[in-house]
Amino acid sequence: MNKTNESLDTKVAKAALGTVAGIATTVVGESIPVAVVSSTVPASGIAGWLGFTTTATTVVTLPTVGVLALAALVGYGIYKGLEAAQNN
Repeated sequence: MNKTNESLDTKVAKAALGTVAGIATTVVGESIPVAVVSSTVPASGIAGWLGFTTTATTVVTLPTVGVLALAALVGYGIYKGLEAAQNN
């Protein structure tokens, strides 16, 4: 690979990383809901002692930054794969 292509690869990688970093800083602390899990648990207080139950719901989430980083890595891998295929 010649020097021009290497500098182009570096520019593309830096641009992609900068874009992901910029997006990630705006959504830090947010998360993406993936699933809702419901389970039956004993009721609180005396009702629980008597055998009554209630439903507890839990939302399973993924951090947005992790999803963005994974998408960036997959995108860059596809880019490099296509570039390698074109060179062969």
